Amino acid sequence: MGNTCGVPARAVRVAAIASLTPLEELDSDPFLVDSRSQHAMCARWAAAHGYVVTRELVVRGLRADHAVFWNDVDAGLVDLFVVPCRRVLERALRSADEFTEECARRGVRIETAGFEEPCYDSHMKARVHRRLSMPTAGYDGC
Repeated sequence: MGNTCGVPARAVRVAAIASLTPLEELDSDPFLVDSRSQHAMCARWAAAHGYVVTRELVVRGLRADHAVFWNDVDAGLVDLFVVPCRRVLERALRSADEFTEECARRGVRIETAGFEEPCYDSHMKARVHRRLSMPTAGYDGC
C-alpha cells in the first residue's frame, strides 16, 4: 500500500545530494558541474537497493546543520542521504566530516554511490553547457 506521494509505505526514502558547481569549472571538472549525472548516479544506487529518491538537493558549501538537509528528515520524508562520491560531498558542504558526524548524531545514514564517473568528451560537455546556460529558453538537455 502506498501513501499520497506514490511512494510505497515501507520504502526507504533517499535524499540525493549533488554539488552546485559553477559552469566555469566545466572543463576542469565536468562531473562536479553536471548535477543531472550526479543525481542519476544516486538514483541508480537507490534503485539497486530497492530505495526511492524522494528529494534531490543541489547545494554548495552549506553547513552540516542547514535546514535544507534536516527539514525532510525531521518530517519523516527522508531516511538517508546518498552522494555520488566523496568529492561531491566535499563540494556540497563546508565540512563533509561535520555532515557525516551530524548524520551519525541524528541517526541518519549517509551512503556513497561509488559508481564510476562518466568520461566527458567535448559533445557531453557541450550538452551540459547548453542545459545549464539556457534553462529558461526551454532547452531540456537532450
